[in-house]
Amino acid sequence: MRIIGNDPSTPRQAQIVASGTLSTGATVVVNSDGTVSVITETGASQVVGSSTTVGANNANYYDSAYDTNAQKVVLVYVDLNNQQRAYAVVGTVSGTSITFGTPVEYGPSTSMQYTRVVYDENAQKVVAAYHDGPNGTSTRGAARVGTISGTSISFGTATTFFSLGTAHISMAYDANAQKIVIAFQDTGNTNYAKAVVGTVSGTSISFGSSAFFTSTNTSPIAITYDANAQKCVIAYGAALTARVATVSGTSISFGTAVSLGNNIVSSALAITYDSNAQKVVVAYADQNDNQYGKVRVGTVSGTDISFGSFVTFQAATMQPISAGSPILEIAYDSTASKIALTYDDSTNSSYGTVVTGTVSGTTVVLDTPTVFNSTHSDTFTTSYDANAGKLVLFCRNDTTSDRAEAVVFQTGYTSTNLTAENYIGTAATGAPDGTGAKINLKGAVDENQSGLTAGQSYYVQTDGTLGTTPADPSVFAGTAVAATKLIVKG
Repeated sequence: MRIIGNDPSTPRQAQIVASGTLSTGATVVVNSDGTVSVITETGASQVVGSSTTVGANNANYYDSAYDTNAQKVVLVYVDLNNQQRAYAVVGTVSGTSITFGTPVEYGPSTSMQYTRVVYDENAQKVVAAYHDGPNGTSTRGAARVGTISGTSISFGTATTFFSLGTAHISMAYDANAQKIVIAFQDTGNTNYAKAVVGTVSGTSISFGSSAFFTSTNTSPIAITYDANAQKCVIAYGAALTARVATVSGTSISFGTAVSLGNNIVSSALAITYDSNAQKVVVAYADQNDNQYGKVRVGTVSGTDISFGSFVTFQAATMQPISAGSPILEIAYDSTASKIALTYDDSTNSSYGTVVTGTVSGTTVVLDTPTVFNSTHSDTFTTSYDANAGKLVLFCRNDTTSDRAEAVVFQTGYTSTNLTAENYIGTAATGAPDGTGAKINLKGAVDENQSGLTAGQSYYVQTDGTLGTTPADPSVFAGTAVAATKLIVKG
C-alpha cells in the first residue's frame, strides 16, 4: 500500500492514496499498485444484433477466427453451389452490427471440405486449412497463410500437412510454442487420428511430422489451447476422450487418454478455454442420454486432464447433420468472463440459440438461453472480437437458401473489483482521485454508516454496499455496534 502516514490518535487508520474519488463511509479495496478504490460493479446488458447475410447461398463447413492485429473477424466456408470451392471473407464489427468485404477464394481446386481457420498471434496472420479432394492428392490436408488488409484477405502458397486422406480437421494456436497445431482424421489408415505442428514464416507455413494420438476410428475432433497449462487439449471420438498435447519444436507428444464416457458423442463436439477460470470446457451431445447437449469442465495438470460432472444445457435431442457441419459451437467471451454455446434448439423450431455460462470450480452455471436467429439454423461457428468486446455468432439459415448469417452478440454480465482478499476497510474521509484518504482498517470503528442493526454481522456486497448475507465472493465487512457504527473486520 502507498501509505502516506498514520494518525497517532487513531492507530487503526491510515492515509492511503485514492484511485478514483472516495466518499466518506465507502467500502474500499486495495489495488495491485497499493492505492485504494471504492468497491463497484460494472457490466453490460445482453444485446442481440440484427442478422447479416454473408458469403454465398448453400454454403457449408463454416469456421471463424478473430485477427487481433487487424481487429477483424474471418469466416471461411465452402460454396456448394460453386463446385465446392473454399472462400474466406473479412468482417468488421461496429457496435452490434457487422459488415463484410468481398469473399476471396483460397482453395486451389473444387470439392473442398473441412475448411478451418485460426489466428497466429506471433506471426499476426490467419492460417486456413482444408481437405482438398480432387487435386490429385488423395484428399490431402493443406493450409495457407492469410494476410488481412482493410476488408480484404490474400493468401500465400498452399502447403500440404498430410498427403493422404484427411478429414475432421480442427486447429489451435499454441502461444507458448508459437506454433499452429492441426488435429485431423487419417482416412487412409482406418480413420485413426493424428496431429501435426505448423510454423508460420511470412506468408508461408511449414510442418513437422504428424503423430498419432489415437489408434481407433475417430471423429469428430476438437482442439483448444490452455494458456495456463501452456498445452493444447484435444477432445475426440464417439467414446469421448481427451488428451493433453505438448509441443516441442515441430514435434508433438500426448499425455494419458481420459475417457468422458462411452458412446457419448455424435457429430456434436466443441471445446474452448476459459482464461478467467483457467479451465477447458467441452461441449457435446450425449448419445447415451437422448443426445442431450452437455458441457464438462476440464482441469489440466502437467500432461494430464481431469473433468468435473456434466451440466445439461439442452434437454432435447441434438440431431447430427452432415459430417463437418457442427450442430453446436462453444467460445469464450473474455470481457464477460463467460462461455457461450450456440446450437439449434429442437424444442423451439430449431432456431439458432445461444446460452452463456460462468465456470465455477469444475462446473458451469448457465444463464437463460436466447434465440439469436429465428429460423431453422445449423452449422455454427463463433468468434470473440476483442476490440469490440463482443461475440460474432455465425450459422446457416436452412429456410433461406442455406445461406450464412452473422449476428453480433453482447453478452450480459456484471463484474466487480471485489475479491475474496482485497477488502481493506472503509473510507473515514472522502478524497479526490490521487490524494490521500483516511481509511478505517481492521479494528477501527467506522462511524459513517446508517441503518445498521447493533450486534448484526455485515458482508460486503459486490456493488460496495453492506448486507446481512454473504455475496460471491464472501467478504466479511464487520459487526455493527450501533445504527451508524461498524467495527471494521478488514
